[in-house]
Amino acid sequence: MFRRREVLAGLGMAGLTAASGAQAQAAWPERPLRWVVGYPPGGASDAFARLIAAQMTPRLGQNVLVENRPGGGAVLASEIVARSPADGYTWMHVDNGILVYNPALYSRLPYNPDRDFAGVGFIGRFPLYIVVRASDPIQDFAGLVTASKTRAPTYGTPAVASPHHLAMELVKRRTGLAAEHVPYRGGPAAMQDLLGGNVDVVVIDTATGTPFIRDGRVRALCVMSEARSALFPQVPTLVELGFADTTAYGWQGMSVPAGTPAPIIARLAEEMVRAMTSADIARRLADLGIEYQPWTPVQFGEFVQRENAVWRPLIRELGIRLDG
Repeated sequence: MFRRREVLAGLGMAGLTAASGAQAQAAWPERPLRWVVGYPPGGASDAFARLIAAQMTPRLGQNVLVENRPGGGAVLASEIVARSPADGYTWMHVDNGILVYNPALYSRLPYNPDRDFAGVGFIGRFPLYIVVRASDPIQDFAGLVTASKTRAPTYGTPAVASPHHLAMELVKRRTGLAAEHVPYRGGPAAMQDLLGGNVDVVVIDTATGTPFIRDGRVRALCVMSEARSALFPQVPTLVELGFADTTAYGWQGMSVPAGTPAPIIARLAEEMVRAMTSADIARRLADLGIEYQPWTPVQFGEFVQRENAVWRPLIRELGIRLDG
């Protein structure tokens, strides 16, 4: 009898716990939420976090506060979120570096993206262009490859181990292009040096490069996306030029600490899709040539796994380390 009473009491407590947990999730959110961005204010990650947060705030009924915590390839911000309670109140602005590259770039990380984060939603893929000055005699990508056999051009990117840098290294391996990397502190700096004649080629994302291409200040030789951009339909993809499996993007998304209740993740995912497909954000995406898909958390996770299979082995092959 005593054992039976113990079991019944235990079941009763479990029922109360489950009920209280369900009530807490139903009431969520009950206080402001924070969206942690591992980069300084003013960049693309910060801008999109603030745009999306502004759309989600009225739907959630609580303020979404964007908190910039730059430093160390967003490692600091990632650690903060990974160690936060898994209650849906702390979000992480994620990208290629945070979820895919960092485990291969750092011998020690205070977080494990494969274990410590749960994907929520996708923000978009930023196509990458290879561009030269408008006055450059090279007219197309084939011309660039041919010229590189005589003299390897320098190519600028926003940073070491940026999507732009790794994409160009992939291109070099798949196409036979020879080129020497020159890292900059951001895409705009690389573009200014290209215009000034201090670097021969730049790999630039659509968010930064679109004004330069549109104004005719640079010539885009190719785009690394799966299909031509609606913004610049005259620019061929590397795939159609005959180089299979040569696609690369910068991309962004949003994750939460692993263990966040599934109903909360589902609600966040739903509200993210609503925000991303709102007229204001959809227009901004189209204006910048950013590719969006309304992926579910599962689809976003599958996308990240495909990215891991391509980029982590390449980083290890290149021998790039950021902490050694």
